[in-house]
Amino acid sequence: MSKLRQLLKLSYCRYYSAQAKKKLPIISCKRAEFNHYEGQSYSKFEGVKLASQGWLNAKSKNDYFIIYGNANKKEEKEVYKKSFEEIGLCEELKEVMLHLGYSLPTAIQAKSFPSIMQGYNTVMTAETGCGKTLAYLLPVLQHIMEWKAHVPEEFNSPMAVVITPSRELATQIGEVAQKLTENLNINVSTLIGGKTKKKLLDPPVEYCDLLVTTLGAYSKLVTTGIFKVHNVHHIILDEADTLLDDSFIDKLANLMKKFAIQFKVEIKTPPKGCQVTLVSATLPHELPEAVNSFMDPQSLRTVTTSNIHKLLPHVPHKFFRLGKAQKPMELLKLVQTDVNLKRPVMIFSNKTSTCDFVSMFLNENNVECININGQMAVPLKQGQLDLYKNGQVNVLSCTDIASRGLDILRTRHIINYDFPLYTADYIHRCGRTGRLGSDVDCYVTNFIAWPREIQVVQKIEMSVRRNNELPNVNANIRRQIEARIANMASKGL
Repeated sequence: MSKLRQLLKLSYCRYYSAQAKKKLPIISCKRAEFNHYEGQSYSKFEGVKLASQGWLNAKSKNDYFIIYGNANKKEEKEVYKKSFEEIGLCEELKEVMLHLGYSLPTAIQAKSFPSIMQGYNTVMTAETGCGKTLAYLLPVLQHIMEWKAHVPEEFNSPMAVVITPSRELATQIGEVAQKLTENLNINVSTLIGGKTKKKLLDPPVEYCDLLVTTLGAYSKLVTTGIFKVHNVHHIILDEADTLLDDSFIDKLANLMKKFAIQFKVEIKTPPKGCQVTLVSATLPHELPEAVNSFMDPQSLRTVTTSNIHKLLPHVPHKFFRLGKAQKPMELLKLVQTDVNLKRPVMIFSNKTSTCDFVSMFLNENNVECININGQMAVPLKQGQLDLYKNGQVNVLSCTDIASRGLDILRTRHIINYDFPLYTADYIHRCGRTGRLGSDVDCYVTNFIAWPREIQVVQKIEMSVRRNNELPNVNANIRRQIEARIANMASKGL
């Protein structure tokens, strides 16, 4: 029996060596017998052999595998390769898009435009970096242009509001909206947290058609009556999975109840009621029950692309098994190469203390590195991010504060110094590179050192080999942690 197994293994290796000469594998491994090719399937009786299967053993250090793309990647149907004119974009906005260098809408822009324009509450889910911000801004701005002559102009009374979970994302979206409306008769304002007490004592007074804001700041200024809600006919929740998380949902639900949200907004001038658009790269298949408190979930139309909850097929992902003591020197080697090639790199850590260590370690080794984390003062954090965005510094150490929504096209390398413990976080971190309009030579490197990290890696590897969505893509991190603690308690751990 042992000789038969050896013969089978030998023929298996020869077969896949022949395959390798024909085409690159989708998963390339240090041990070639674990390579995975497009169209390859696995017997349900034998199970799937993972390159990371033995990584819990300390002897597996320095093993690695690289994922080059998803098996059987689905192409968008031809029907979505439409022009801006075909999807119904008005002349003024078509000129703006052409001026900015966009000749055709992306798949998510073409798919979502009709639903939003017709007044439907919409869930828009698409892979990171594919143009979701423009996908909702274009129809919203077109609505505002149609409504403006029929809605009385009042101070602090916007017609549409974009709500985000972070100041950095609100600032970025505000900048995009300002660029789009530069030559249009539309007033865009950005409202972020910080100095809220000062705003209460000396409230802003301005004409505002589109407001881009953070949840906390907007909620306070609406509650105190400084911002009015009766003219709001469209609310966009960007990074909706985070806003629907347990850490935000109560505040969000209380705010949303103040708006006249309809099952479907009657599109006329002026419109009647308020429509909602939820936007994210990752959303749970079932929305939290709290959504029922402010809108009918049945009213939501889902618009999506074929690559959601999967690794982007055009960005290679290297998974490198290391011991924790190996990580600093491996990081230094990688980053020194990036610096020599003038390749901008973002380094993610799970904790602020590790983020600070990475920055100090690199600077001590003559690599200029800045860092941002959630505990920094807002002006300092924004200043550090600007240094990286404008190219003054090419190395950024950060926590997950920088993982969502930020559109930094120059990033060509993502290093997960600490591997994230949730697949949703992995998708968002990796989405900071390989974005629409960025360089083609982008990639991701992951350091894997701890048992929990290995477990997540094995799930990712399995999903790619099976050509499935990544498992447990659910942003409700607090609920997952509580469930894990409860499970440990039940086992007496």
